[in-house]
Amino acid sequence: MKNREISIAFQTDKRAADYIALAKLVDDYAFDAVTVYCDAPYHPSFGPLLLMAPYIGRARIGPAGIPPSRMHPLDIAAGAALLADVARAGTYLGLVRGGWLADHGINELQPPLAAMRESIGIIRKLLAGKSAGMQGRVFQIAKHVRAPYPLPEGRIPLQIGTWGTKLAALAGELADEVKIGGSANPALIAWLAKQIARGEERANRARGTVNIVIGAVSVVDEDRGAARFAARRAVALYMPIVSQLDPTTEIEPALMQRVAALVAAGDSDGAARLISDDMLDRFAFAGDVADIIKQCERLFDAGAQRIELGTPHGVADSAHGIRLIGGQALPGLRSWLQA
Repeated sequence: MKNREISIAFQTDKRAADYIALAKLVDDYAFDAVTVYCDAPYHPSFGPLLLMAPYIGRARIGPAGIPPSRMHPLDIAAGAALLADVARAGTYLGLVRGGWLADHGINELQPPLAAMRESIGIIRKLLAGKSAGMQGRVFQIAKHVRAPYPLPEGRIPLQIGTWGTKLAALAGELADEVKIGGSANPALIAWLAKQIARGEERANRARGTVNIVIGAVSVVDEDRGAARFAARRAVALYMPIVSQLDPTTEIEPALMQRVAALVAAGDSDGAARLISDDMLDRFAFAGDVADIIKQCERLFDAGAQRIELGTPHGVADSAHGIRLIGGQALPGLRSWLQA
């Protein structure tokens, strides 16, 4: 059986000193990985990771979701190589399509599957010291282009983040793991495994070769009610979008339209009150330590290899939530993590 893991993830909206303080804090606990997002218009991933890397000795670190439309594969490879040079416990690289970037004037590369396949090819060739030359459908790179910087000693694991069936199948061919972000729904695990298996079969890889990662907003506090309401407010920002992507969940579109309208009007409390307990548990990790442990156990039992607990972690203080997760939830999950 593969090792089960817990990782923790951060939004890139902080001062340099805050990234360093968080790195020191998470290194007090037995997290398997530390992730930062690459959402626009926040800081791109590699800057925060390079600030954090010297202070994290236990966990591998990496970006969950760099869109090749925001950062060219040449730059992704260069950033990954530099991060690998300073990451004390290893690194990984996450890629996503990034269709939401159109709101910021960044158009998604077309066609998306070809863009992802070619991006992976360019990055892997460069990091292996080979020519990145390509005359593809999306990228055209001269044959003489090679990495001019020191290369990683070993292969950097690749993650693809997606809810899509075609990209999940592509990940089955090429990736090491697939992440569904914005969900804590155990029913998605078996569905995603089937999509990945199509690609694994095409590439003559054994079924289950590619790990499944699932992650979402997390809020934990001794005050269970406060934690769950804070999580409702956070979930209201993205539930109207991701609820449409989940093929195992049926939520009335009219309800999600009301949630989105209240968020747009600045009434996040009103939007939060429309989210039921069942909906919350499918799209976030929320409650006291016992709640977080139960949610993680259900996801591990469904077949997840890694669970990623995302921002904001605590009700008013992120550090307090991280201490509860690291100091109490991780020990409570020890039997699962060591199985």
